[in-house]
Amino acid sequence: MPLYRSHVLVCGGTGCTSGGSDRIYDAFLKEIEAQNLKDEIQVIRTGCFGLCAEGPIVIVYPEGAFYSKVADSDVKEIVEEHLLKGRIVKRLLYRESVEEGQIKSLNEVKFYKKQMRIALRNCGVINPENIEEYIAYDGYKALAKVLTEMTPEQVIDWVKRSGLRGRGGGGFPTGLKWEFAAKAPGDVKYVVCNADEGDPGAYMDRSILEGDPHSVIEAMAIAGYAIGSKQGYVYVRAEYPLAVKRLEIAIEQARQYGLLGKNILGTDFEFDIEIRLGAGAFVCGEETALMTSIEGHRGEPRPRPPFPAVKGLWGKPTLLNNVETYANIPVIILKGPEWFASIGTEKSKGTKVFALVGKVNNTGLIEVPMGTTVREIVEDIGGGIPGGKKFKAVQTGGPSGGCIPASLMDTPIDFDSLTALGTMMGSGGMIVMDEDTCMVDIAKFFLEFTVDESCGKCPPCRIGTRRMLEILQKITSGNGTEEDLEKLEELAYSIKDSALCGLGQTAPNPVLSTLRYFRDEYEAHVKEKRCPAGACKALLRIVIDKELCKGCGICAKNCPANAITGQIKKPFEIDQSKCIKCGVCIEKCPFKAISKRA
Repeated sequence: MPLYRSHVLVCGGTGCTSGGSDRIYDAFLKEIEAQNLKDEIQVIRTGCFGLCAEGPIVIVYPEGAFYSKVADSDVKEIVEEHLLKGRIVKRLLYRESVEEGQIKSLNEVKFYKKQMRIALRNCGVINPENIEEYIAYDGYKALAKVLTEMTPEQVIDWVKRSGLRGRGGGGFPTGLKWEFAAKAPGDVKYVVCNADEGDPGAYMDRSILEGDPHSVIEAMAIAGYAIGSKQGYVYVRAEYPLAVKRLEIAIEQARQYGLLGKNILGTDFEFDIEIRLGAGAFVCGEETALMTSIEGHRGEPRPRPPFPAVKGLWGKPTLLNNVETYANIPVIILKGPEWFASIGTEKSKGTKVFALVGKVNNTGLIEVPMGTTVREIVEDIGGGIPGGKKFKAVQTGGPSGGCIPASLMDTPIDFDSLTALGTMMGSGGMIVMDEDTCMVDIAKFFLEFTVDESCGKCPPCRIGTRRMLEILQKITSGNGTEEDLEKLEELAYSIKDSALCGLGQTAPNPVLSTLRYFRDEYEAHVKEKRCPAGACKALLRIVIDKELCKGCGICAKNCPANAITGQIKKPFEIDQSKCIKCGVCIEKCPFKAISKRA
């Protein structure tokens, strides 16, 4: 294998790719060849580094120089200065990686300092399209260990002792699920990976598949050995073309290396994996709907029991976990259950991957030990709220979750703590909101999503969520009543108790949690016809301060509704009946004389 003096790692995750990292990768190859450095420098396209707010990202080793917001026009300078002359281009370095002229390692940067990467251990480190790089980082060593040194019962025991809980939503103990599937009678069993990640703002599973697909393949093979299965399926949404492409490459490579198929690693164990593409229905993230879709039918949930471990895919016992859950398995096998169980809290072991998005400076993909507080995530890792605004809440669990207010920022993130607050871990979406966010509007946003995505099979979800949405629309338009708040709450609890599947049962959570912690905002909308955050257009007024207005007329010229009138050099006025609250006049006014009033 050739040795190189430097390695250039270019982020090849979806975020950086959309920002032009493919062009940057090609530019490095071209420029390195032009400088006759191709025998000395290797360029590698990796998975996501995590700090998506600073993409496209390039890291050069052995120095560990973290170049952020790189453009293809910067490549020539990096090659000539850094790779050819040994002078790091400081103007392109991530601002926090430079301190008093010294370059800090990534582990010392605030964004990474409190993180612990287990599921994401290889993302941003290896080329996901090269199985040999995965093997070099102990890849498939865990599979070899279980096939040659452990019985299926021992594997399940290790997973149970690790305390690993499902990372897809409910947090069911993974080892118990494996045990149920193993003990279920039947010669044919299936292992399924749920990669149908549909929460708004969530991209944890996608990033693992893009950056480290072999970890999931290896874990599924281990699961197949543990429960007595020969066939696995990865159900991934078609909107993830990069993840699908890299997964296809990884599966084919694993077959070529004898790590999938018959007689794996010279044993009599047989296991293979196929990919099934989903069409983007959120309900197919629910395990029974997912299996119905794999079978070729419309993705609709089934009543439980029987549970999938007893009667799942094609009526056979089926083990189903999500991408992140599987990504932890090889490490548990190699490092032992006690090592994994030593991380996290008493009932929530290990780490959790979150997609940190919204009103926060450092948006990106993070992985933290269970028990890390909301404050640590938002302020330390996330770098606080942009523009000096105040933190208001964080929403976890997507459409199935709820909001955690600023007053509870010191809450540790684990399964039980979040459930006690009326929210849930979910797959790992974490949306940060500032003082300009209307919590009633947020609840309406998630209800709109749920109504659109409901499969319609059961009336509580099909009809009930729509009625809830209609009430929220009424409230945000200024026509709500106090009776509406009572109806909203009553409907929410009724749907929670009677819907068929997890999607319907958790759909009211965004409403119930905002009613619990931000009821004053609902009451302001209903009683005072006012939106305290100034976000609901129907309850806003845009006004001109006559003391500040110079009568320049710029606002009137730019108003798309012709709602502003007046004479030059005299204060202008806004006709509220015509104003569409678009805010263009506020942006264009050079004297800051126009503002929104709640």
